[in-house]
Amino acid sequence: MFEGAVPFFQSITQKSILDSGLEEILEFLSKMQWQLARIRLSTIMQIIIDRLRFHSYFSAQIKRSVDNLMSAVEPLPVQQDEPGTLSENVFRAIQSAIVKGEIAPGSKISEPELARIYGISRGPLREAIHRLEGQRLLVRIPHVGARVVSLGYAELIELYEIRESLEGMACRLAAQRMSQSEIDELRRVLDLHEQDAAFQAGRGYYQQEGDFDFHYRIIQGSGNKTLTQMLCGELYQLVRMYRLQFSAIPSRPRQAFNEHHRILDAIAERDGELAELLMRRHIGASKRNIERHFSANPGQGASSATSRTRGES
Repeated sequence: MFEGAVPFFQSITQKSILDSGLEEILEFLSKMQWQLARIRLSTIMQIIIDRLRFHSYFSAQIKRSVDNLMSAVEPLPVQQDEPGTLSENVFRAIQSAIVKGEIAPGSKISEPELARIYGISRGPLREAIHRLEGQRLLVRIPHVGARVVSLGYAELIELYEIRESLEGMACRLAAQRMSQSEIDELRRVLDLHEQDAAFQAGRGYYQQEGDFDFHYRIIQGSGNKTLTQMLCGELYQLVRMYRLQFSAIPSRPRQAFNEHHRILDAIAERDGELAELLMRRHIGASKRNIERHFSANPGQGASSATSRTRGES
């Protein structure tokens, strides 16, 4: 089904996007669109599209084509495939739904219902659920079953205290260990964030994961495997869930963007002490947003923040 995807991917990873040519890229996307409209985006196509989005020379024409592809495949069921692949697809689909709040915090997980929605057997579904428990997105309650995590005030504050300390340390290490090319790529990530339509309209901050996430890139740049496993593995999706859920005051997205630039400037200057301080302040500001939310909404959980403007935490 994806004939041509691998050689195309190899070509754009070995050459610049300008060398590949706009016509070649657009022709490829056009050929793939009818297939992508019927299945969820495959891993290799996600890599291709992510690379196109990230490149500093990414044109408006290609962006529109990619956005059309993404919108075409997002709501569709997972692809039926080999058992291992099927379990991975289901895992990613449920993970995304939980992180984005489409499955509400505290919701009971019904295996029969999820099996019906995704058109899969209980075996791959249970494997996916087990992995989600490992990411702390699901909690298993005796005699009740699995539920979507719903952290209370004290638990959220503890989570942000951990972030404040560990991401501050990641910044200090990144200032010592990130290469100049990695720093330059991180600046391009911030350029991409600034171009986001929601950010430009003041509605929120760019909220993609992995290599498009400013925090993720710095943690990776720390070069500390244990730190990376904790913050980019074990806790990453749980942290993302609450970064997405919590809104901020209207000016917060722009403030967060400016804070990101100051943090990156400190890293580029190889000033680890300043980079750590700025990251701790940055996450401390998000922690204060949580405190204000619970003060203004006594008796309500964090999920009451999901309907508001998205901010950056």
